[in-house]
Amino acid sequence: MTVYVRSLETAVPTTKLIQSEARDVFAAQPGLSRLGSRLVNTCFDGAAIETRFTAVEELTTTGRSENPQFYDQETGLLLNPSTKVRNDIFAREATKLFVEASRAALEAAPEIDLLDITHLVTVSCTGFFNPGPDYKVVRELGLSPAVQRYHLGFMGCYAAFPALRAAKLFCEADPNAVVLVVCAELCSLHVRTSNNPDTIMGSALFADGAAAAVVTARPGAEDTALLKLDHFETVLTPVGEDSMAWNIGDNGFEMVLGNYVPHIIDDHIVDALQPLLAREPELAALPYTAIPHWAIHPGGRSILDKVQSRLGLSHTQLVPARETLRNFGNMSSATVLFVLKHILEQPLQEGDERICSMAFGPGLTVETGLFTKLRQLTGGSANPARMDAAGEEALLQDNRATEATLA
Repeated sequence: MTVYVRSLETAVPTTKLIQSEARDVFAAQPGLSRLGSRLVNTCFDGAAIETRFTAVEELTTTGRSENPQFYDQETGLLLNPSTKVRNDIFAREATKLFVEASRAALEAAPEIDLLDITHLVTVSCTGFFNPGPDYKVVRELGLSPAVQRYHLGFMGCYAAFPALRAAKLFCEADPNAVVLVVCAELCSLHVRTSNNPDTIMGSALFADGAAAAVVTARPGAEDTALLKLDHFETVLTPVGEDSMAWNIGDNGFEMVLGNYVPHIIDDHIVDALQPLLAREPELAALPYTAIPHWAIHPGGRSILDKVQSRLGLSHTQLVPARETLRNFGNMSSATVLFVLKHILEQPLQEGDERICSMAFGPGLTVETGLFTKLRQLTGGSANPARMDAAGEEALLQDNRATEATLA
């Protein structure tokens, strides 16, 4: 049975962070050592990010709050709220993103009635509350109270793949199933000032955003579908358990993103792809560049550099991932869906438009997916202006010039 993505939409908070301004705030914190200050400038400048979005309005240089919890405009100090304070904000603000992205995805599939939704899969690793986001989406959108609800929590950046895989299995088991998948992450809730390189890197990379998709195999779905879900695979690399992790601390969640992660990916990415490509031996026999589109989770600039170098991909094939990183930063589980949306927005080409997609997370876990693009996505949400040709070439030249520094 063929399973399709009928719609794919994204959402971000209204508050935009300018990377250079955020860098200056973090670099000016009084507790930084000389090395810490140098790392802040290196990480922020080398992240290949220009803008990000945050649910915490006061984190910007123009945001004002009478009772600041994250950033005091008057003193210029970054504050350190408790995990409870951060999580309370998550419960309020993440709900808005879950609902906004879900509503956009459903509106983009007008032939599907709200009561047609049979399953709901929600995803997040940046906060907890119960009744959770699955409950909130059902209530806010007016879905059937009998919708089967599933929440995938605390899996990290690769979690969109288990969510889509679950949706595919639901549809294969029930031909009438219509599954709403929605990822929402508020990573910026957990930023803090520190001399720790992992914490500094997280502050330079992470952002907030959401993405939602409607998945179904109902008769006639192929007539309007954007994407065909072909295969999924999961691989655990033999090393890396201590190099990428996501822990709960007293003052927010604590990221571990060791500088060896890009090297682990470099060493094991080819083996991680083999189970997926083995599903289609004819495709596996071709060079990687024969697959037109690569939807790579932009966990960081050096990760993209390693993937591109190891697989021999062209700069053009990495543009969707690099431009997503440039405009939105790393939004954990939602990010790879932004990359897929970027690919879907491009004009259709001749022949089968296959998409190989992958994301990386704690473990070290490599999730992969193979898809087929069927239609161009037009309109939609959270879609800033694309780079012109000159801007794109400048970005690619910059990527090549600084790859060694970030490796």
